[in-house]
Amino acid sequence: MAANNRIGSKRLVVGAHYGLRDWLAQRVTAAIMAIYTVILLVWFFKAKAFSYDGWASIFATEWMKLATLVTLLALFYHAWVGVRDIWMDYVKPASLRLILQALTIVWLLACAGYAAQILWRV
Repeated sequence: MAANNRIGSKRLVVGAHYGLRDWLAQRVTAAIMAIYTVILLVWFFKAKAFSYDGWASIFATEWMKLATLVTLLALFYHAWVGVRDIWMDYVKPASLRLILQALTIVWLLACAGYAAQILWRV
């Protein structure tokens, strides 16, 4: 009789697998954004010309475009984790939650595509 008991260390726990992975993702993406912000501020205050040409010259190099794209992708993933947690915590009907999550994904992918398009136009 005790062998069929599902209480204890062999109990199946669902829904709790997001914690550590998402906590770590939030910290890593925040660190990427912080490092990029420091690089951008140093470059900006080191520049002599505070004009559109001076600002556009920052993003003219390929490594800065790539760093900006990586930072924006980190921002979008950071936003996804946060917004998804809000939907999971506060929206109880599963169908509405799924619709909101799908709309969030579509919005973030559109923002990522638009950001890439802007970066490679400069």
